[in-house]
Amino acid sequence: QVQLVESGGGLVQAGDSLRLSCAASGRTFSSYAMGWFRQAPGKEREFVAGISWSGGGTYYADSVKGRFTIPVDNARNTVYLQMNSLKPEDTAVYYCAAHYRGSYYFTVPLVDYWGQGTQVTVSS
Repeated sequence: QVQLVESGGGLVQAGDSLRLSCAASGRTFSSYAMGWFRQAPGKEREFVAGISWSGGGTYYADSVKGRFTIPVDNARNTVYLQMNSLKPEDTAVYYCAAHYRGSYYFTVPLVDYWGQGTQVTVSS
């Protein structure tokens, strides 16, 4: 069993930076691919960024490539989403997700555990 607790959302202006954190419980954190999804009102949940369970690869959606990164602190069992140059279209609820022994890209049906979600609002 893995529990994911997110923090770090908020209201920022376009061009600002924000870092989301996802702290995972359990001793098998390193066995999970970790990722971030987001869901804007009226839209489907989309995969934003991910890192493979081995830490050997990362994925970024085209919409965030070059602006977002997904660093991991294995000692703290924590994965982050560093978001730079934020745009109003980045406004959404962001969810941390874990997929057992997964690759750096995974879809909603493959998620084993979800965080509770954190709101990110970017004003223009």
